[in-house]
Amino acid sequence: MVEEQDERILAELQKDGRATNQQLAETVGMSTSACWRRVRALEESGVISGYSALVARERAGFATSAILHVSLERHDVKFVDEFVARVTKRREVLECFATTGDADYHLRVVVRDMDAYNKFLDEFMFRIPGIRHVRTNVILKEIKTGVALPF
Repeated sequence: MVEEQDERILAELQKDGRATNQQLAETVGMSTSACWRRVRALEESGVISGYSALVARERAGFATSAILHVSLERHDVKFVDEFVARVTKRREVLECFATTGDADYHLRVVVRDMDAYNKFLDEFMFRIPGIRHVRTNVILKEIKTGVALPF
């Protein structure tokens, strides 16, 4: 659990992770030294796990995005472990969630085009042992994206 001042810092860093400590301190109404100490504490405690660039996927040449609903044959540890190990290594898989409901896992996959998606399915997904079913929802339009928390 983070304090109110930390929430303000996190909200601003989610908007602009490249803000200088001076800019951040001014925006959240703190001294630069107090702001620096709080950011450092958030990093050391793992609340801030890293910094990255947000890339416009279509402008970078990745026109096709899909949600895959994956069901396994059995929940045998060897099938689960192998599925997780393989999926975590694939660059096309941006997110993977173990879920309740009709599917065991939901993956967000991004590729250059439908040919690349079919290749991803044929040469990767359909070769993972223990997969019973893969259902695809192609994303037609992204309405709201991002990983920012609601501070």
